[in-house]
Amino acid sequence: MDRRSLVLAGIAGLLIALSFPSADIPLLAWFGLVPLLLALRDRTPKEGFWLGALFGIVYFGGTVYWVINSVHFYGHIPLVPAALITLLLCSYNALYPALFGAIISRLRAKRPALIIIAAPAVWTGLELARTYVFSGFPWSLLGYSQYRMLPLIQFSDITGVYGVSFLIVLVNALAAGLIEDRKRYLPAIAGLAVLVAAVLYGYVRLQQSSPAEGIRISVIQGNIEQDKKWDPAYQSEVLAAYERLTKGVLEKKPDLVIWPETATPFYFNGNYQNDPAMTRDLKTFVRGMDVPLLFGSPFYERTGERSYILRNTAYLLDRSGETAAIYHKIHLVPFGEYVPLKDSLLFFVNKMVQAIGDFQGGTEYTVMKVRNGESSGKVAVGTVICYEIIFPDLVRRFVDQGATVMTTITNDAWFGRTAAPYQHFSMAVFRAVENRVPVARAANTGISGFIDAQGRILETSQIFTEAALTRTVTPSDGSKTFYTRYGDVFAYLCGLASLVLLVNLPKKTANTN
Repeated sequence: MDRRSLVLAGIAGLLIALSFPSADIPLLAWFGLVPLLLALRDRTPKEGFWLGALFGIVYFGGTVYWVINSVHFYGHIPLVPAALITLLLCSYNALYPALFGAIISRLRAKRPALIIIAAPAVWTGLELARTYVFSGFPWSLLGYSQYRMLPLIQFSDITGVYGVSFLIVLVNALAAGLIEDRKRYLPAIAGLAVLVAAVLYGYVRLQQSSPAEGIRISVIQGNIEQDKKWDPAYQSEVLAAYERLTKGVLEKKPDLVIWPETATPFYFNGNYQNDPAMTRDLKTFVRGMDVPLLFGSPFYERTGERSYILRNTAYLLDRSGETAAIYHKIHLVPFGEYVPLKDSLLFFVNKMVQAIGDFQGGTEYTVMKVRNGESSGKVAVGTVICYEIIFPDLVRRFVDQGATVMTTITNDAWFGRTAAPYQHFSMAVFRAVENRVPVARAANTGISGFIDAQGRILETSQIFTEAALTRTVTPSDGSKTFYTRYGDVFAYLCGLASLVLLVNLPKKTANTN
């Protein structure tokens, strides 16, 4: 492996990283993989693996570097070990492009004519694997780099975000093929036709709208410092901040007010210390404002003298202050809400979330009903908590269960002033487009805001400021997209096609490069 190949792989990783927030240059993704694909030419699978790994380290180092902030400041781990933990995460994520490099190198040697279609299929199948393996970490999927390119991403209502990743890799593969051999213009023309078709489909979908009556939603961003949030001395101050901001939006007559994840600095309906008194105060406040409130609170249930079930929960209180619906977070954050292998290998690791024990996941995709002031009917609302918004299949299950508006509540204070809050928000755009539902987002420190069913970002807050935003969003009409009905079938087909190609490779290699 020569220095040129290593440099090309590193450049490719840098270009792809820069296509994501906060650099946010989406155009780079459309040719950023070309250097890597050129570097993989005439390489053995082993060499391809290491080139892909180098690319992945740069790619993920540039997009998930913010983990250092979370682990160091909130996990209370010294800076050097925190940096090593982040490097370990980047190295794990880099395994997927490393496998991509190994597979593509092998395919180029044995079936070079198929590489143009094989490259996007393999990449897409590996992204799907990264979504699920070891609990899943589908951060920085290639398609997310295009969240502002609305005409290009509308077909994700068929393929999910994975289809956008596929298209990007396809264009890169065609460009690399043209650089290697200018006579390969016919595949390039076919690829261009696919890209044009995707854009035309997007423009058609962008002109469509739902006939449903709008629902007026207010999202409240309290901007509560993480180290104050669970300090008993600040409990009343934290609740007062949310109540003050909420009173400021009542003149706009919202149908629903949303507070962020774990907005209450106590266990709602709990019996621990000040929990009963503060629960009563919150119910009284909701009755007084006469507007339903959706908010996050930790939940616990005693199961023994010294044992508890702890959950990260969203509550919907109706206008009378009574609990109308409860959702327990399904997909928990490893090392944030529970420690995998805690009783064996990772016995020395502590969670970053302050709580009386490890959280346990819920099982029900709860759809809540909220009265719509414009029509006096009820709107079906789904909510996901924090990290869950990055999982396409999880969100689509709420819509498949009948949700016509999606909400997400989160506490992104862990991320600090890094690119992570912007990356986290950008993924919600795809959840809206995939399922054709609007998304309302309430974040403790930002970004809070609204996204319509076509993925348009209607309004956002700044990070680390107080904010109270109110917007009328239009629910879906209840019709379900292909993606909502069938999920990740496109990505699974890509994975299956990749396996078929590998299994059916000829045993003898012909020198066709």
